[in-house]
Amino acid sequence: MSLQLKKDFAWSLLVPTSMGVRITPANGQPVHCSDMFQMFASSAETNVASISSYLGLPVKVLTTFVKDSPIAQFIKSNLKSRNMIFEGPEVPQGDPWGYRHQFNIADSGFGTRGPRVQNDRAGEVGRTLNVKDFDLERIFGKEGVQIVHLSGLVGALSPETSNFCLEIAQFAKKYGTRISFDLNYRASFWKGRDKELREIFTEIASLSDILIGNEEDFQLCLGIEGPEAGGKGIEAEIDGFKGMINRVKEAFPNASVFATTLRQVINSNEHLWGAIMLEGENWHVIEPRKITVLDRIGGGDGFVGGLLYGILKGWAPEKWSQFGWATGALATTFLTDYAQPADEEMVWSIWGGNARVKR
Repeated sequence: MSLQLKKDFAWSLLVPTSMGVRITPANGQPVHCSDMFQMFASSAETNVASISSYLGLPVKVLTTFVKDSPIAQFIKSNLKSRNMIFEGPEVPQGDPWGYRHQFNIADSGFGTRGPRVQNDRAGEVGRTLNVKDFDLERIFGKEGVQIVHLSGLVGALSPETSNFCLEIAQFAKKYGTRISFDLNYRASFWKGRDKELREIFTEIASLSDILIGNEEDFQLCLGIEGPEAGGKGIEAEIDGFKGMINRVKEAFPNASVFATTLRQVINSNEHLWGAIMLEGENWHVIEPRKITVLDRIGGGDGFVGGLLYGILKGWAPEKWSQFGWATGALATTFLTDYAQPADEEMVWSIWGGNARVKR
């Protein structure tokens, strides 16, 4: 089975997002005792899109910027370096207590010391995302988009962004664009909005062609019963996830691809990494394999990015999850939140377990 994609298009992948920056201590040190930091432009959705943009597919980012902000300029320069085209309104800061781009302050952890992340999102300009600021008729109707990737992170930022994501999904459905939806549940985003967000997320999921999430995402966003408790071991875990995905498929029959990653943390720098994908009636299971981790943040986004790239390239379905597994593993070897593949060969070498020097 293969997803039927639009043939006439300007954009392989479209991602609505709220851009911010990540500040990370040097040399794997904790935040509280560091005096040297690196800053990277980041968002979960552009993390996903980076796989396609670095490998040569046309990607567009819909976002919003703080007008005359040096952080906004930093973000724009970064997106250009990732071969991404972006558009969005320039919102005046207002005053020193006005709008700004979100800050993510995080260390990578090391060995037995786990990573710690603090999200500082007060005044986040991305919470103002609104369809009135974008010509969706032009983008979907005239330019054309093969896949739009939506994230629950953006969908839950504010009532405005919730409606923004829903209306984008409706436009995509109208023009035959395929919809990918990564649920990305965050308890702090949902506080006081459970009923409202459950209804909106359920409607977006009902329009989606590709649904991605872990057991918490499907349970708390969509009300799907999680994996049943069973025996111990990886086979029992995989069977539990299969049961949950079958329940998701029954509830959302419009979707044809369902995927989740499997991760077991041995320590901060050593994980067991796997994935499960249901495509039509066909299961594609990658049992967890050991990977070495420099920084875990962005691994899940890397998986989704590789999965979508395989779909966009028209590959056989078994390659979608294989490439996604490898791009997820690749992302954990970068200090940026996103993988920067030099070419497809780099990714397939990871899948094949070939880390020999290339001369």
